[in-house]
Amino acid sequence: MASVVTSLHWGLPLTVNPLRIHITNMEAALSTSTTMSPSTTNGGTSSFAKTCFHGVNGISGIGIVSIPFALASGGWLSIVFLFMISIAACYTGLLIKRCMDKDSTIESLPDIGQRAFGDKGRLLVNIAMNCELYLVITGYLILEGDNLNKLISHFHVDIGGLRITGTQFFVLLSALIILPTVWLEDLGKLLSYVSATGALASIIFLCSLLWNGTIDGTKLHSKGVLFNWKGVPAAVSLYAFCYSSHPVFPSLYTSMKNKHQFSNVLLVCFTLCTLVYAATAVLGYLMFGSEVESEITLNLPKEKLSSKVAIYTTLVNPITKYALMLRPIVDAVKSVLPNHYNKRHKLTHVVVSSILLISTVVVALTVPFFGYLMSLVGALLSVSASFLVPSVCYLKISGTYKKLGCEMIINYSIFFVGTAIAAFGTYTSLLQIIKHLKL
Repeated sequence: MASVVTSLHWGLPLTVNPLRIHITNMEAALSTSTTMSPSTTNGGTSSFAKTCFHGVNGISGIGIVSIPFALASGGWLSIVFLFMISIAACYTGLLIKRCMDKDSTIESLPDIGQRAFGDKGRLLVNIAMNCELYLVITGYLILEGDNLNKLISHFHVDIGGLRITGTQFFVLLSALIILPTVWLEDLGKLLSYVSATGALASIIFLCSLLWNGTIDGTKLHSKGVLFNWKGVPAAVSLYAFCYSSHPVFPSLYTSMKNKHQFSNVLLVCFTLCTLVYAATAVLGYLMFGSEVESEITLNLPKEKLSSKVAIYTTLVNPITKYALMLRPIVDAVKSVLPNHYNKRHKLTHVVVSSILLISTVVVALTVPFFGYLMSLVGALLSVSASFLVPSVCYLKISGTYKKLGCEMIINYSIFFVGTAIAAFGTYTSLLQIIKHLKL
């Protein structure tokens, strides 16, 4: 996850870390600071291969856990939507580059929003990105609770007349483990620790799934459903969630030595990640069919070594990344507090980060539905930040919206299709969440 630090002109500084984007390295994280030096802004040092590596890490994320569920929701033919979304995401990534080429002062996605629509544009992009982060780290806690409960089943705690289920207990336990990390103000060591975990975790997860399905006895036996219209909104929303990495692209672009190669970087990154996502989706659906859970790790037989590798890989990443993804929200909250609170900086940081952590625990315990929550994030927030914002802002910045042509048609198509996905995906996700809350 690369860190994007921005500042609203009316005095509200917000630090935005794009959702499910892994930190590539300390240099990339610092390169987007508002205190960037001119030399950093005007030219980078990263080679083509290094930028590709960082890009793959950026795109890879926890979406891989739920992508078999997405395919099961829409049926075999819905995988076409995965490739279509991947192509559209690659194109909107290219639009970010074009926006930056139009104005050399642009350093982040919120900058693009401001260049196109002023302070309101910046504010809307910042709100979307911070809300996205908040729901993703809430999903981390749900993921931890579900998978720990999978490893240690039939567990519960009775306190007086109150019974705490295994999943609820492990959400609370995960929060306690994470708590000291959110108190840290210097996350430098944590940044370097998780610098390459995105791609590595995805590869390990895919290999363990393949091992489980071909060698460990689960077998690839399910025929599945060809197509399911009712499940398409959920499937498309989860596919979109897998490609919510666009806020990291400005820092990748500015870090490149040969910026004219950025288009090829996007092509390589999206091709590799899409192949991994597609392979995982197909494997998971072949293994478990319509019975696949929103987190495929919950389907795996826990006594198998390959299952344990997949589950442990799923468990480690959220714990290491939670504090990094919470930080921008903490900074945003601190920025609106009265000055006398910020004078006691360390205490304020501890209190604000602790309250935010507790609030995500409450949401995770109240809405413990990982698949539907991530579907909501994908439809409402990922589509907005990664598809609608680049497309609409490019139309405005370039003036293309005035000129009838191929570019205008493509971007308006992305806008209308993206808006439809956001509307239907959000509606169906909320409907499913409400339905399960009533059970």
